[in-house]
Amino acid sequence: MHPISYAQAIVLGLLQGAAELFPISSLGHSVIAPRLLGWDIHQSDDYFLTFLVATHLATALVLLGFFWRDWVRIVRGLGRSLRDREIADGDTDAYLGWLLVIGTIPAGLLGLALEHPLRSVFASPTAAAVFLLCNGLMLFGAERLRRHAPVRQDAQFSDERMARELNVRKAIGIGAAQALALLPGFSRSGATMAGGLLAGLSNEDSARFAFLLATPVIGAAALLKLPDLFGPQGDGVRGPALAGALCAALTAYLSVRFLVRFFETNRLTPFAIYCTVAGALCLLVFAIT
Repeated sequence: MHPISYAQAIVLGLLQGAAELFPISSLGHSVIAPRLLGWDIHQSDDYFLTFLVATHLATALVLLGFFWRDWVRIVRGLGRSLRDREIADGDTDAYLGWLLVIGTIPAGLLGLALEHPLRSVFASPTAAAVFLLCNGLMLFGAERLRRHAPVRQDAQFSDERMARELNVRKAIGIGAAQALALLPGFSRSGATMAGGLLAGLSNEDSARFAFLLATPVIGAAALLKLPDLFGPQGDGVRGPALAGALCAALTAYLSVRFLVRFFETNRLTPFAIYCTVAGALCLLVFAIT
Protein backbone atom coordinates (compact mmCIF):
# COMPACT_ATOMS: atom_id res chain seq x y z
CA MET A 1 0.00 0.00 0.00
CA HIS A 2 1.19 3.49 -0.86
CA PRO A 3 0.76 5.96 2.03
CA ILE A 4 -0.19 8.47 -0.70
CA SER A 5 -2.18 7.12 -3.63
CA TYR A 6 -1.42 8.12 -7.19
CA ALA A 7 -4.71 10.00 -7.42
CA GLN A 8 -3.89 11.94 -4.26
CA ALA A 9 -0.37 12.61 -5.52
CA ILE A 10 -1.69 14.03 -8.79
CA VAL A 11 -4.12 16.36 -7.00
CA LEU A 12 -1.49 17.52 -4.49
CA GLY A 13 1.12 17.95 -7.22
CA LEU A 14 -1.16 20.07 -9.39
CA LEU A 15 -2.10 22.12 -6.35
CA GLN A 16 1.47 22.61 -5.15
CA GLY A 17 2.85 23.70 -8.50
CA ALA A 18 0.24 26.43 -8.85
CA ALA A 19 -0.03 27.53 -5.22
CA GLU A 20 3.75 27.82 -4.79
CA LEU A 21 3.92 30.64 -7.34
CA PHE A 22 0.48 32.19 -6.91
CA PRO A 23 0.56 34.15 -3.63
CA ILE A 24 -1.81 31.73 -1.88
CA SER A 25 0.58 29.34 -0.03
CA SER A 26 1.30 25.88 -1.38
CA LEU A 27 2.14 24.50 2.07
CA GLY A 28 -1.09 25.82 3.52
CA HIS A 29 -3.12 24.20 0.75
CA SER A 30 -1.19 20.93 1.10
CA VAL A 31 -2.07 20.87 4.80
CA ILE A 32 -5.73 21.90 4.39
CA ALA A 33 -6.73 19.93 1.27
CA PRO A 34 -6.35 16.40 2.74
CA ARG A 35 -8.56 17.36 5.69
CA LEU A 36 -11.25 18.84 3.44
CA LEU A 37 -11.16 15.83 1.13
CA GLY A 38 -11.26 13.34 3.98
CA TRP A 39 -7.89 11.77 3.19
CA ASP A 40 -6.01 9.87 5.86
CA ILE A 41 -2.79 11.83 5.37
CA HIS A 42 -0.84 13.21 8.30
CA GLN A 43 1.13 16.24 7.23
CA SER A 44 3.77 15.88 9.94
CA ASP A 45 4.66 12.32 8.96
CA ASP A 46 7.99 11.70 7.28
CA TYR A 47 6.49 10.16 4.14
CA PHE A 48 4.39 13.26 3.43
CA LEU A 49 7.36 15.58 3.87
CA THR A 50 9.37 13.31 1.57
CA PHE A 51 6.62 13.58 -1.03
CA LEU A 52 6.67 17.39 -0.78
CA VAL A 53 10.42 17.37 -1.43
CA ALA A 54 9.81 15.96 -4.91
CA THR A 55 7.09 18.48 -5.79
CA HIS A 56 9.17 21.42 -4.51
CA LEU A 57 12.22 20.28 -6.44
CA ALA A 58 10.12 20.09 -9.61
CA THR A 59 8.88 23.65 -9.03
CA ALA A 60 12.43 24.92 -8.48
CA LEU A 61 13.63 23.26 -11.68
CA VAL A 62 10.79 24.86 -13.64
CA LEU A 63 11.70 28.29 -12.25
CA LEU A 64 15.35 27.68 -13.10
CA GLY A 65 14.42 26.69 -16.65
CA PHE A 66 12.02 29.59 -17.14
CA PHE A 67 14.61 32.15 -16.03
CA TRP A 68 17.56 30.21 -17.47
CA ARG A 69 19.04 33.09 -19.49
CA ASP A 70 18.77 35.39 -16.49
CA TRP A 71 20.54 32.90 -14.23
CA VAL A 72 23.33 32.41 -16.76
CA ARG A 73 23.97 36.17 -16.72
CA ILE A 74 23.72 36.36 -12.93
CA VAL A 75 26.08 33.43 -12.33
CA ARG A 76 28.60 34.88 -14.79
CA GLY A 77 28.36 38.20 -12.96
CA LEU A 78 29.01 36.48 -9.64
CA GLY A 79 31.98 34.72 -11.19
CA ARG A 80 33.42 38.03 -12.43
CA SER A 81 33.06 39.62 -9.03
CA LEU A 82 34.78 36.68 -7.32
CA ARG A 83 37.57 36.72 -9.88
CA ASP A 84 38.13 40.47 -9.57
CA ARG A 85 37.31 40.55 -5.84
CA GLU A 86 34.97 43.46 -6.41
CA ILE A 87 31.74 44.41 -8.11
CA ALA A 88 32.65 46.59 -11.04
CA ASP A 89 30.73 49.81 -11.61
CA GLY A 90 27.78 49.13 -13.85
CA ASP A 91 27.97 45.33 -13.46
CA THR A 92 24.26 44.88 -12.81
CA ASP A 93 24.36 41.10 -13.08
CA ALA A 94 27.01 40.77 -10.36
CA TYR A 95 25.27 43.22 -8.05
CA LEU A 96 21.88 41.56 -8.51
CA GLY A 97 23.48 38.16 -7.98
CA TRP A 98 24.91 39.18 -4.60
CA LEU A 99 21.59 40.73 -3.61
CA LEU A 100 19.94 37.36 -4.31
CA VAL A 101 22.61 35.57 -2.29
CA ILE A 102 22.10 37.97 0.61
CA GLY A 103 18.31 37.66 0.34
CA THR A 104 18.56 33.87 0.49
CA ILE A 105 20.48 33.85 3.78
CA PRO A 106 17.68 34.95 6.20
CA ALA A 107 15.17 32.41 4.86
CA GLY A 108 17.82 29.69 4.87
CA LEU A 109 18.99 30.33 8.43
CA LEU A 110 15.48 30.70 9.81
CA GLY A 111 14.40 27.59 7.93
CA LEU A 112 17.19 25.48 9.41
CA ALA A 113 16.58 26.82 12.90
CA LEU A 114 12.78 26.87 13.02
CA GLU A 115 11.47 24.36 10.49
CA HIS A 116 11.01 21.45 12.90
CA PRO A 117 9.56 23.46 15.84
CA LEU A 118 7.16 25.32 13.55
CA ARG A 119 6.14 22.11 11.80
CA SER A 120 5.29 20.35 15.06
CA VAL A 121 3.30 23.31 16.40
CA PHE A 122 1.54 24.63 13.30
CA ALA A 123 1.30 21.68 10.85
CA SER A 124 -2.44 21.31 11.43
CA PRO A 125 -5.34 22.22 9.13
CA THR A 126 -6.78 24.67 11.66
CA ALA A 127 -3.49 26.54 12.08
CA ALA A 128 -2.99 26.57 8.31
CA ALA A 129 -6.47 28.06 7.84
CA VAL A 130 -5.67 30.81 10.37
CA PHE A 131 -2.43 31.66 8.59
CA LEU A 132 -4.13 31.53 5.19
CA LEU A 133 -6.58 34.17 6.43
CA CYS A 134 -3.63 36.21 7.74
CA ASN A 135 -1.95 35.82 4.35
CA GLY A 136 -5.00 37.41 2.77
CA LEU A 137 -4.74 40.36 5.13
CA MET A 138 -1.03 40.65 4.30
CA LEU A 139 -1.87 40.75 0.59
CA PHE A 140 -4.43 43.51 1.18
CA GLY A 141 -1.62 45.48 2.81
CA ALA A 142 0.70 44.68 -0.10
CA GLU A 143 -1.96 45.91 -2.52
CA ARG A 144 -1.99 49.27 -0.76
CA LEU A 145 1.77 49.40 -1.22
CA ARG A 146 1.36 48.49 -4.89
CA ARG A 147 -0.90 51.49 -5.48
CA HIS A 148 1.88 53.79 -4.32
CA ALA A 149 4.68 51.84 -6.01
CA PRO A 150 6.57 53.48 -8.90
CA VAL A 151 5.07 52.98 -12.35
CA ARG A 152 7.34 51.89 -15.17
CA GLN A 153 7.52 54.77 -17.60
CA ASP A 154 10.94 53.93 -19.05
CA ALA A 155 12.29 51.08 -21.07
CA GLN A 156 15.11 50.39 -18.65
CA PHE A 157 15.90 46.72 -18.21
CA SER A 158 14.16 45.22 -15.16
CA ASP A 159 17.39 44.01 -13.52
CA GLU A 160 18.89 47.49 -13.82
CA ARG A 161 15.86 48.96 -12.07
CA MET A 162 16.09 46.38 -9.28
CA ALA A 163 19.81 47.01 -8.83
CA ARG A 164 19.13 50.73 -8.64
CA GLU A 165 16.34 50.42 -6.05
CA LEU A 166 17.74 47.67 -3.81
CA ASN A 167 20.64 47.57 -1.39
CA VAL A 168 21.96 45.04 1.13
CA ARG A 169 19.61 46.12 3.91
CA LYS A 170 16.55 45.89 1.67
CA ALA A 171 17.63 42.48 0.32
CA ILE A 172 17.93 41.17 3.88
CA GLY A 173 14.47 42.53 4.67
CA ILE A 174 12.93 40.85 1.63
CA GLY A 175 14.66 37.59 2.52
CA ALA A 176 13.36 37.79 6.09
CA ALA A 177 9.84 38.41 4.76
CA GLN A 178 10.17 35.29 2.64
CA ALA A 179 10.72 33.26 5.82
CA LEU A 180 7.02 33.78 6.67
CA ALA A 181 6.40 30.87 4.30
CA LEU A 182 7.67 28.56 7.06
CA LEU A 183 4.20 29.01 8.54
CA PRO A 184 1.71 26.90 6.53
CA GLY A 185 -0.78 29.37 5.08
CA PHE A 186 1.63 32.23 4.41
CA SER A 187 2.73 32.49 0.80
CA ARG A 188 6.42 32.63 -0.08
CA SER A 189 5.81 34.63 -3.24
CA GLY A 190 3.24 36.87 -1.55
CA ALA A 191 5.54 37.69 1.38
CA THR A 192 8.50 38.30 -0.93
CA MET A 193 6.46 40.56 -3.22
CA ALA A 194 5.18 42.48 -0.21
CA GLY A 195 8.78 42.91 0.94
CA GLY A 196 9.79 44.07 -2.52
CA LEU A 197 6.99 46.62 -2.68
CA LEU A 198 7.93 47.87 0.78
CA ALA A 199 11.53 48.22 -0.46
CA GLY A 200 10.38 50.49 -3.28
CA LEU A 201 10.17 48.10 -6.22
CA SER A 202 7.38 48.26 -8.76
CA ASN A 203 4.72 45.54 -8.85
CA GLU A 204 6.37 43.96 -11.90
CA ASP A 205 9.89 44.07 -10.47
CA SER A 206 8.86 42.81 -7.04
CA ALA A 207 7.24 39.78 -8.69
CA ARG A 208 10.35 39.13 -10.80
CA PHE A 209 12.64 39.42 -7.77
CA ALA A 210 10.32 37.08 -5.84
CA PHE A 211 10.54 34.40 -8.55
CA LEU A 212 14.32 34.74 -8.82
CA LEU A 213 14.75 34.59 -5.04
CA ALA A 214 12.43 31.59 -4.74
CA THR A 215 14.56 29.47 -7.10
CA PRO A 216 17.62 28.94 -4.83
CA VAL A 217 15.56 28.81 -1.63
CA ILE A 218 13.10 26.17 -2.85
CA GLY A 219 15.80 24.27 -4.73
CA ALA A 220 18.26 24.20 -1.82
CA ALA A 221 15.60 23.10 0.67
CA ALA A 222 14.49 20.31 -1.67
CA LEU A 223 18.03 19.14 -2.45
CA LEU A 224 18.87 19.09 1.26
CA LYS A 225 16.08 16.59 1.88
CA LEU A 226 16.33 14.73 -1.42
CA PRO A 227 18.32 11.84 0.15
CA ASP A 228 15.22 11.06 2.23
CA LEU A 229 13.35 10.24 -0.96
CA PHE A 230 15.89 7.55 -1.85
CA GLY A 231 16.26 6.29 1.71
CA PRO A 232 13.89 4.30 3.92
CA GLN A 233 11.54 7.29 4.27
CA GLY A 234 10.90 7.10 0.54
CA ASP A 235 9.64 3.52 0.60
CA GLY A 236 6.18 3.40 -0.92
CA VAL A 237 6.30 7.10 -1.84
CA ARG A 238 8.69 7.26 -4.81
CA GLY A 239 6.12 6.39 -7.48
CA PRO A 240 3.45 8.83 -6.25
CA ALA A 241 6.20 11.43 -5.64
CA LEU A 242 7.28 11.18 -9.28
CA ALA A 243 3.68 11.57 -10.45
CA GLY A 244 3.17 14.52 -8.12
CA ALA A 245 6.43 16.13 -9.24
CA LEU A 246 5.46 15.92 -12.92
CA CYS A 247 2.07 17.47 -12.17
CA ALA A 248 3.70 20.19 -10.05
CA ALA A 249 6.12 20.97 -12.89
CA LEU A 250 3.22 21.37 -15.32
CA THR A 251 1.20 23.78 -13.19
CA ALA A 252 4.32 25.65 -12.07
CA TYR A 253 5.28 26.32 -15.69
CA LEU A 254 1.79 27.49 -16.61
CA SER A 255 1.60 29.61 -13.44
CA VAL A 256 4.90 31.43 -13.90
CA ARG A 257 4.11 32.18 -17.56
CA PHE A 258 0.78 33.65 -16.53
CA LEU A 259 1.97 35.54 -13.45
CA VAL A 260 4.95 37.25 -15.09
CA ARG A 261 2.50 38.97 -17.44
CA PHE A 262 -0.28 39.34 -14.87
CA PHE A 263 1.80 41.36 -12.41
CA GLU A 264 2.86 43.84 -15.09
CA THR A 265 -0.46 45.63 -14.68
CA ASN A 266 -2.79 43.72 -12.35
CA ARG A 267 -3.53 43.81 -8.66
CA LEU A 268 -3.07 41.50 -5.67
CA THR A 269 -6.67 42.02 -4.55
CA PRO A 270 -8.14 38.80 -6.09
CA PHE A 271 -5.59 36.67 -4.23
CA ALA A 272 -6.16 38.62 -1.01
CA ILE A 273 -9.91 38.04 -1.23
CA TYR A 274 -9.45 34.36 -2.01
CA CYS A 275 -7.10 33.72 0.94
CA THR A 276 -9.23 35.66 3.41
CA VAL A 277 -12.49 33.98 2.38
CA ALA A 278 -10.96 30.51 2.00
CA GLY A 279 -9.23 30.74 5.39
CA ALA A 280 -12.42 31.88 7.13
CA LEU A 281 -14.55 29.19 5.46
CA CYS A 282 -12.06 26.46 6.32
CA LEU A 283 -12.03 27.58 9.95
CA LEU A 284 -15.84 27.40 9.98
CA VAL A 285 -15.86 23.92 8.43
CA PHE A 286 -13.21 22.64 10.86
CA ALA A 287 -15.13 24.08 13.82
CA ILE A 288 -18.34 22.37 12.69
CA THR A 289 -16.74 19.04 11.91
